[in-house]
Amino acid sequence: MTGSRHITEEDLRFDREHLWHPYTSMSAPLPVYPVESARGVRIRLSSGEELIDGMSSWWAAIHGYNHPRLNAAIEDQLKDMSHVMFGGITHKPAIQLGRKLVELTPEGLDHVFFCDSGSVSVEVAIKMAAQYWQAKGVPDKTKLLTIRSGYHGDTFQAMSVCDPVTGMHELFRGVLPTHYFADMPQVKFHQPWDAADLTSFEELISAHHENIAAVILEPIVQGAGGMRFYHPAYLRGVRKLCDAHDVLLIADEIATGFGRSGQMFACNHAGIVPDIMCLGKALTGGTMTMAATLATGKVAMGISEGEANGGLFMHGPTFMANPLACAAANASIDLLLSGDWEERVLDIQHGLAVGLAPCNEFAAVEDVRVLGAIGVVEMKDPVNVAGLQREFVKRGVWVRPFGKLVYLMPPYITDEEDVAALTKAMVSVLRRI
Repeated sequence: MTGSRHITEEDLRFDREHLWHPYTSMSAPLPVYPVESARGVRIRLSSGEELIDGMSSWWAAIHGYNHPRLNAAIEDQLKDMSHVMFGGITHKPAIQLGRKLVELTPEGLDHVFFCDSGSVSVEVAIKMAAQYWQAKGVPDKTKLLTIRSGYHGDTFQAMSVCDPVTGMHELFRGVLPTHYFADMPQVKFHQPWDAADLTSFEELISAHHENIAAVILEPIVQGAGGMRFYHPAYLRGVRKLCDAHDVLLIADEIATGFGRSGQMFACNHAGIVPDIMCLGKALTGGTMTMAATLATGKVAMGISEGEANGGLFMHGPTFMANPLACAAANASIDLLLSGDWEERVLDIQHGLAVGLAPCNEFAAVEDVRVLGAIGVVEMKDPVNVAGLQREFVKRGVWVRPFGKLVYLMPPYITDEEDVAALTKAMVSVLRRI
């Protein structure tokens, strides 16, 4: 193939020498695979090879790539404007999206703050919690309580509540704010509940609630910190303890929102409503970056009616409520709701469970677990990312492992045959370790 999109050897040399990729080194970068296009669940490389996508572009492209309805929404919005500042101005795509999010999220999350990315959504949530207590005249409530094996993003406050070891940010431990970490939940999603699992959390919130502004956690599914699925009763217990000790609850649904766990939001598994919810990733169907932080009236009015900063919430991104991103998000949500997403996610769950089951027999495998459209094989030791990716590409699939985890989060449009191809490749590669 020739043309402006064709990636040459000179392009790749420049990439190696000048472009930083996520979680990699400039002096010894991991190999990259040149992509020229993507459509449906397939990523087309410059070589002409096509790979079945098992990652949904880091869990965001739930409808696959180049979906005509998402493309049409963006193209239509371009005819009016690609961007306009949100300070002192509003526009229809933002109003439509805000209405959709209020209707779709658990009842009571009625106030929407649009922001740039998942990490920024977490920063906004933490600022909301801190400013809420300032406005309430309780300035000592500045700390956060979270659970180990969590991951909340790469900005500084977000890093401060990631697991100090598995959260990938131990390097910054000396410069990050320090918060409270409860033991990670031990009772798995499908196991019988044991109330003792809440002991560590209960002890910390009981001892330190006077200076804890909020609890922040990923409901039910812990993402990049460990890819673990815990019992809904744990989340219900956390909600009750937050209420009992006058502490806000922040639910980080960036990875789990919009159906990934089998429920529209992972909080729904436990039937709880957080005080603040973070959304991102799948919000725009993976077309462009956008996030949102939703809050209850208690939080929003608590900030707005307080004397601190004249009741103004002190955050305002330049590209807040970007019309193109709002248009894409509206189209993505409409597409999700108009289809049989629950059935599709259940079908993927079944395919992942059946297809990954043989991995349980491998000596190098610690655990295999599946929930919704998430399939995880946890190895006993960290894997060779470059080596495994090379083997996956040979087998026509795109899988990006990290640490000890080799996992799949395919787009919801992935059919039975392609799910089987993804799991077959996983089994074939991991059998050799």
